[in-house]
Amino acid sequence: MKLLFICLVLSLSFNASAQDQKKAPTLKGILLEQLRTTHNQKEWFVPANTAVEGLTPEQASWQDGKGNHSIGQLANHLVFWNQEELAKFKGEPPVKFSGDNNETFNNFDSKKWAATVQQLDQVLTDWEKAVEVSDDKKLESWYSIIAHIGTHNAYHIGQIIYIRKLQGSWDPEKGVK
Repeated sequence: MKLLFICLVLSLSFNASAQDQKKAPTLKGILLEQLRTTHNQKEWFVPANTAVEGLTPEQASWQDGKGNHSIGQLANHLVFWNQEELAKFKGEPPVKFSGDNNETFNNFDSKKWAATVQQLDQVLTDWEKAVEVSDDKKLESWYSIIAHIGTHNAYHIGQIIYIRKLQGSWDPEKGVK
């Protein structure tokens, strides 16, 4: 199944590339593009760094009163899961975890907002570096998880932008009107 997916992606990419006279993208290239566009490279949507840029601890802690997560909680959740999966990818033991996903949101501390932003940037950078130095065999066994990480990041980044719009802290010139 994995090999079929890879062949399909490469085949489609090759056909498109042949038309543009460009070299077909590699699996590594596709995964890096997904990671970078959810980290700090603006493409189709706002990346994480832009989404959290300029927020105060108070804005990061703001909740809508309907039981939804704050931006800080979402960022904390992203840090946790990216670190968790990266540790596994590197063959390192992941952090001790009870299995309760609510903990990944609820451990946010507004006093540590700047550190949370820095951790988010760092773990996303670390993911990119790990993929860059990985061989094709490793990426073939991890491509689905890495692709889901990019999708998961994009999903929560969208929530962050929505919350910023609700609280009036979003600048539409940064990408979403």
